Amino acid sequence: MKTLLKSGIAGLSLFIVVSSAHAEGTIKTALDGTFAPHAMPTLDGKVEGFNVDLVNLIGERLGKEVELTSAQFSGLIPALQAKTYDFLAAPVTVNAERAANLLFTEGFMDTNFAFVVPADAPEYASLDDLKGKTIAVNKGSAYDSYLREREAEFGWTVESYGTNTDAVAAVLAGRADANLAGATVAAWAAKQNPQIKLSYEIQTGLVWGLAFRKDDEEGRNLIDKALECLKVDGSMAMLSEKWFGVVPAAGTTIVTPSKGYGVPGLEGYVEDDHQPSCELN
Repeated sequence: MKTLLKSGIAGLSLFIVVSSAHAEGTIKTALDGTFAPHAMPTLDGKVEGFNVDLVNLIGERLGKEVELTSAQFSGLIPALQAKTYDFLAAPVTVNAERAANLLFTEGFMDTNFAFVVPADAPEYASLDDLKGKTIAVNKGSAYDSYLREREAEFGWTVESYGTNTDAVAAVLAGRADANLAGATVAAWAAKQNPQIKLSYEIQTGLVWGLAFRKDDEEGRNLIDKALECLKVDGSMAMLSEKWFGVVPAAGTTIVTPSKGYGVPGLEGYVEDDHQPSCELN
């Protein structure tokens, strides 16, 4: 499903002026259209979500149209390498293994884990506060593994479900004290249901970035600058509030430009002293 998507966020008119080969034409990009709230299908057959808005704002800043394809995540990286897409709009966790094969922009968001608990539950300030609790989780996920690896240490009971939706339903039904998922997925669940709330967040130290082919440093750097623009002009904070119901804390990745291009400390990072701006030459 290939669709031309226009941004629905008004009032943001800053524009990046560029003079490279990437300055004209259409951005061809793709994501998994079933990863709510980053991308999800609409009733009219399109996709919406945080990353859909993000890539359209990038297109606006660069004065380019966005051709966005919704596809299965497993096929995105091979299609990128085959030059079907210019880059991936999907949230991809940046790690050493992936950085060895792909170029990444700076992080646009931290990839933390977060608990969801009943709305009337006490405030949990640490993992110790969750000792002995029953925690529902999506079976086979990274969150499932995280909990089971620490089950003996914290004495919690891990209940695995086929989907995270089912795991959240267990909390709503009182069969579990909490649900653990990705922070944005947890925030989306809490935003949709007033019977639950966000709770303790586990810092992973990892970020999501936008992925490019190794031979497209120019394109990566251009989109990296566009991300910086969206951080400094407040657009990223607006997207966070719109899709997650969360006002980003100062210093977090979603509102804080990184020095240079890419993710510091990983392959493909280029140190540079350019200043984040929405007016680039």
